[in-house]
Amino acid sequence: MKQPVRTVRATRYVMPFRQGGSVPALVEADDDGLYVVKLRGASQGEKALIAELVAGELGRALGLAVPELVFVELDAAIAAAEPDPELCMPLSKSIGMNLGLDFLPASVTYDPLVGPHPDAEMAARIVLFDAFVSNVDRTVRNANLLTWHRSTWLIDHGESLYFHHGWRPEDPLEGSADPFVEVRVHVLLTKLGSSAGLQKAAELLRTTLDDALIDRLVELIPEAWLALDRAWDDVASHRDAYRTWLRARREAIPSLLHETERARG
Repeated sequence: MKQPVRTVRATRYVMPFRQGGSVPALVEADDDGLYVVKLRGASQGEKALIAELVAGELGRALGLAVPELVFVELDAAIAAAEPDPELCMPLSKSIGMNLGLDFLPASVTYDPLVGPHPDAEMAARIVLFDAFVSNVDRTVRNANLLTWHRSTWLIDHGESLYFHHGWRPEDPLEGSADPFVEVRVHVLLTKLGSSAGLQKAAELLRTTLDDALIDRLVELIPEAWLALDRAWDDVASHRDAYRTWLRARREAIPSLLHETERARG
């Protein structure tokens, strides 16, 4: 089993990345590492961080190249030192725990026309992974893929698990059976190989996502992020709902496979 997500403390605000609803920022941490930090005080709120955390750690469990995820503690001094009010506001609202991804220096944005492309087996894994987490943000227009050290790296999963925006206890399985027709615009759909390769990827997803992994993913979500959604009676019931949804989603893998085959055809 992989080690738990580490926690680091931000020591220096390096620069903002002005694109993206989560207003990501490059920060240096007390372990001397550089991290692209998604702020919970940005417009997308803590739900985007939960999606980034759960989807990212699932991707890593599947053997996909996802940068290391860390919890990043941000203190008031860093927010107060930012002179730009447009950036200071989300920083001020993000004091406490946020989520960071290891910065990949000199990485290059993936170009679907010129590559380099992942092989067919890896493309199948990525496509079915994105279908499982309902990631609508892996298109030709915005691939959210980087090329680094000759590998294709997956970033920005904040748009995944979109069912949890407006999620209510009365319908904890909302969207769990969705076949994800949006797979038809996936940037890697044309890079898939044989049907056998897709079926192999689906079997890997099904066997990897056992109850133990689901429990680990759900337990990673910080209590403070879950407590912000007042629709749930308590944090425990909110956490259990994620666990229940992921198990139900696992049962929908055959539908995801069928929809991917249909879209490719």
